[in-house]
Amino acid sequence: MKALVIYESMFGNTEAVARAIAEGLAVQFEVVVREVSQAPVIGSVDLIVVGGPTHAFSLSRTSTRASALEQGATRGNKDIGLRDWLGHLESGPHSELVAAFDTRVYKTRRLPGSAATKSAKLARAHGYAPAGQNSFYVTDTAGPLLPGELARATSWGAQLALEASRRVAAV
Repeated sequence: MKALVIYESMFGNTEAVARAIAEGLAVQFEVVVREVSQAPVIGSVDLIVVGGPTHAFSLSRTSTRASALEQGATRGNKDIGLRDWLGHLESGPHSELVAAFDTRVYKTRRLPGSAATKSAKLARAHGYAPAGQNSFYVTDTAGPLLPGELARATSWGAQLALEASRRVAAV
């Protein structure tokens, strides 16, 4: 089975989470990890995991990515983000499962809206079946991740692999 992990990361925290999730998935899946500006057209995969930072209670936009760069972000691309990539997906129905995650500042964890929720909604709108969503926490906009978040991401990846492999086998 194959999985594709697509991430958007401005400060490196979301990338670290994406790679930890991929490590957990690798127990049962052949995994390809790509930054969103290098993301391939979806090919023959069973599970797609998408993740991005929560900017202004949702997926980033050109303006919020530009703001992150002004705040010292050294990664990412102000011109393309996860919202853009998801918006260009072909409508389905599709057989691939999609899981979504985000990184967000811990002190705002209870505020409404998240990049994971928006990503999952966009994927469903294009006909992809949901496989779950999760949030991982940073101390502040630039990070770092809270202690234990990478281990939690690896564990979630392993859990996704188990659940997705069962669902794929049942089809």
